[in-house]
Amino acid sequence: MAEQSTDHFQALAQVFAERERDWRSGSLVYQVLVDRFAPSANLPAKRDLYAPPKRLRAWDETPKKGDYLPEARLSSHEIEFWGGDLASLLSRLDYIQQLGADVLYLNPIHLAYTNHKYDALDYQQISPEFGGRDDFIRLADEVHRRGMKLVLDGVFNHLGRNAPIFKEALANPASPWRDWFFIGQQYGGGARAWCGFHNLPELNLENPAVRAYLYEAPDSVARSFLRDGADGWRLDTAFELGYRFLGDLTQAAHAEKPGSLVVGEIVNYPDKWLKAIDAVMGFTLRQVVLGAAAGEISPAAAGRMIQRMVNDCGIEAMLKSWMMLDNHDLPRLATLIPETPRRRLVQTLQFTLPGSPNLYYGSELGMTGGDDPENRAPMRWDLAHDANPELAWSKQLIALRKEQRALRIGNFRLVEAERLLGFERCTDRALETVIVLANPSPAPVTERVLLANADLMDVSLLIDLLGPAGAPPVATVEAGLAAVTLPPETIYVLSPREPEQGGYSRYKRVD
Repeated sequence: MAEQSTDHFQALAQVFAERERDWRSGSLVYQVLVDRFAPSANLPAKRDLYAPPKRLRAWDETPKKGDYLPEARLSSHEIEFWGGDLASLLSRLDYIQQLGADVLYLNPIHLAYTNHKYDALDYQQISPEFGGRDDFIRLADEVHRRGMKLVLDGVFNHLGRNAPIFKEALANPASPWRDWFFIGQQYGGGARAWCGFHNLPELNLENPAVRAYLYEAPDSVARSFLRDGADGWRLDTAFELGYRFLGDLTQAAHAEKPGSLVVGEIVNYPDKWLKAIDAVMGFTLRQVVLGAAAGEISPAAAGRMIQRMVNDCGIEAMLKSWMMLDNHDLPRLATLIPETPRRRLVQTLQFTLPGSPNLYYGSELGMTGGDDPENRAPMRWDLAHDANPELAWSKQLIALRKEQRALRIGNFRLVEAERLLGFERCTDRALETVIVLANPSPAPVTERVLLANADLMDVSLLIDLLGPAGAPPVATVEAGLAAVTLPPETIYVLSPREPEQGGYSRYKRVD
């Protein structure tokens, strides 16, 4: 029996050691729109790339909704540019590194007509506004030199209407590209298009030649960019690729670069999808967090929902999945939740729940912005200073996560509570346990909660890691329970400490 117990604890320690070695688990992901992140020093030499009907805007201008252009089949704000490129991004890597990012995620950079590049003309080329393939390789090398990883946006569900192969396929029934698409009079604009947007004709993934081009062949898009320095792919509208093709693409990526990451934009409940890909973007988890913070989901129900997700999806996939609160498709967090206490509560949950926090550029500075295109404004470098309280708060959360191993790679255990949302993040080491308790209500809550953690010793003190240094304990563990009082819209991130006992430790044979 003792031998079995020893084997169990050794195996548990090995699980957490392996997670620590896997860059995909619990990473901090920083997301960048290349056109909007950093002003280009090369703007005079590339102004001709923004010739009408495209338009180059000043860096301090805010994107606004444009007019629909029937001939181009898009809106005018989709062809307004701010001029950022891969070289200007490279010049700002110090900021991203010093912020504490582990992964740099770029929205699409391949050759496309619009500013957002979700309408590819040729996946193998870099859009000239951003640079060339050599610029990408230089960026990847520098990202790796700094100890970070690089993930690209793969838009493998559709091309752009201006893609030469689509234009030929549309015009010529005998074109070899014809069956790369779904072309016919029954479709508006002559071809089946993503969500009815005629500028985005869908690719026929049932055609083996399309799959070979995208990810199966050695010189395919997915595999060649991994060879050139990418470490993974975030797949746009991934649920539209289906389970089979997502699984095949993930296998191809892993074969090309073992340990690479494939994360999908899956808005559905994630469990079955995680059998096909490594990770998802955490839309379901985001909805639970925002719903609990708004009082639309009770704290107890929110806890059960999160526990259900962990049980269904598995903790390994949850740790790799990206937990985002805002991005290029969603209103910025400071606009969505302008009240500081509630916003900081959900940000703390983003950094303490299982997953990889996805920071959208500028949100760490408190940038505002409503629906697209307002949420895609150029980076506010004027806010990137130590006196900005939003940046100071973001850095505090990032430092907390870096310091607490359990928050990066720990298991999840629900804290039994009714009026508080509570959970533990645990590793193989008892004193690494982190207990999170959130009161999203507008009134104070006092509750006695159950900490079902056999390794937490009686009379352990619970210290708030986000509180001021030297503050008294928030609560004491008493036979696995703790009585706590949380002010309105407050969250505690608690760590167990032993009371001073003259060198005596109750954890001497546990931790």
